[in-house]
Amino acid sequence: MARAVTNQRKMINTAAAWIIGLLIFFPILWTMLTSFKSEAQAIADPPIFLFFEWTTENYSTVMERSNYGRFLWNSIFIAGGSTILGIIIAIPAAWSMAFVPSKRTKDILLWMLSTKMLPAVGVLYPIYLLFIQFGLLDNVYGLTFVLMLINLPIIVWMLYTYFREIPGEILEAARMDGATLRDEILYVLTPMAIPGIASTLLLNFILAWNEAFWTLNLTAAKAAPLTAFIASYSSPEGLFYAKLSAASTMAIAPILILGWFSQKQLVRGLTFGAVK
Repeated sequence: MARAVTNQRKMINTAAAWIIGLLIFFPILWTMLTSFKSEAQAIADPPIFLFFEWTTENYSTVMERSNYGRFLWNSIFIAGGSTILGIIIAIPAAWSMAFVPSKRTKDILLWMLSTKMLPAVGVLYPIYLLFIQFGLLDNVYGLTFVLMLINLPIIVWMLYTYFREIPGEILEAARMDGATLRDEILYVLTPMAIPGIASTLLLNFILAWNEAFWTLNLTAAKAAPLTAFIASYSSPEGLFYAKLSAASTMAIAPILILGWFSQKQLVRGLTFGAVK
């Protein structure tokens, strides 16, 4: 039997969840508020929280100084392209490890995970030389490929975990009905793993969107995404906190919108499934 939960316990859990959520969101909220301050108000001591003269001058300056649309498109292309390409490669790999394992499968998985422990700067020099050799510096396609390789171990691990939860008998039944390997992956396995694939897509899109090390070292102007756009407001003359906050807010706004939309779709899907 399920353990009864008192109203007092529910209230405590709800309050704790709200407090933790606000603590996590507070840095984003502070950045957004700072973007509406003047530079003098942004560095005021003690800090000013809400009661200040709101201004949109920082956003006007950022829009005049930088081509925000180009940076935004580069981020969407690089993050979306690397995630989709990684999913296309990872689904067959995770399928083979989950349903046709060998005695070396666990070793391969651990080896793939161990590559994430290598500091990025340790492979910067060879990758930089390869990019020079193949003419891929400041190229969105080259950066997309690199980010796909960086996040591929996480994609494979996540999909492998989800695929392991699917009973193998379902795939065997599909084979008995004459399904080919392609049909088995596309029409049987993939639809059943849609929640896991969607979670993997969202997580890796955010990881690629937030990647700064490779974007700052492998791009200059043409392929620079929003991470380079934010870094451009850290100059030798000093940090312009208000303008930097405005640029950061413009960079995180698409992710906040995507997260809100994904949450709405998830709730709608769960509600539909419960009603059905």
